[in-house]
Amino acid sequence: MKDQESQTLLPDFMIIGAIKAATTWLNVQIQNHPDVYLPDPEPHYFSREFARGPEWYAEFFNDAQPGQLVGEKSADYLSDPHAAERISRVLPSIPFIAQLRDPVDRAYSDYCMLYRRGTIRGAPEDYLDPTEATFRRFLDNGLYATHLRRWLSVFDRKQMLVFLFEDIRARPSSVLDETCRHLGLAPMAQGVALATKVNDSAAPLLPLAIRRFAQPAKNLVKPLRGTRMFERFRGLLARPVEYPPLSPDLRARLKDYYAPEVEELSKMLNRDLSRWLPGDQSEDPAASAPRDGNARLTAVNSR
Repeated sequence: MKDQESQTLLPDFMIIGAIKAATTWLNVQIQNHPDVYLPDPEPHYFSREFARGPEWYAEFFNDAQPGQLVGEKSADYLSDPHAAERISRVLPSIPFIAQLRDPVDRAYSDYCMLYRRGTIRGAPEDYLDPTEATFRRFLDNGLYATHLRRWLSVFDRKQMLVFLFEDIRARPSSVLDETCRHLGLAPMAQGVALATKVNDSAAPLLPLAIRRFAQPAKNLVKPLRGTRMFERFRGLLARPVEYPPLSPDLRARLKDYYAPEVEELSKMLNRDLSRWLPGDQSEDPAASAPRDGNARLTAVNSR
């Protein structure tokens, strides 16, 4: 653990994104390590909550035990324009982990997440058309080369470990082993069960009107969650969410939009990312994963 001049507890490492690239999966796995403390909620301190101050941020780590390595995950740090510079001022030497996903799939998955929550209601074309969309979160978060250049302008490339979504699907144990090495941790005990899925977008959900009506009582019913009666009642009302599909035409336009970024990222990671480029029709999501299951950044725009 680090004790900065402000005497507030700060993290020893960070999982910085990208959103909808299995960062929650990694967070859950690392929480199983006895020498690590990772809070469940994402602080988003160095992005959208910076005005709350370091004392507020330190409260996320109050339950850490002496000697534990303290970390945090905020999946929006990678794409946030201010996070890297803010972090570099107080934590210039900590290791980072970034996880990247085909930017088209990531954008659509992010869209589905907010659609599921009821935050947005329009069709994918309203939010994912590169030439017309005014709400840019879904599109901009997939500009990985641009974001990594910003991080490498203030951090040494050796501090950054980068995985692809395909790596996690193909060889999750190797990803976890490499993560432990990057953080200076002993390997996870053999036989530890790996969670295979989190944030399941296919799970049934209560209708939006009911969720909004019940929101004020969320904390009151929290103790009932998981009980047989509660889950039986919820099962009577919950329904699968029907997501508007991503059309082949829009997918093709998104592939073209991201192509320059993907080509630059391929050079930065020294990895074949042709599956993310226009025209690729292969179906094996693990085809581009290297033997060691991870990618380290090459010396592109870095210290």
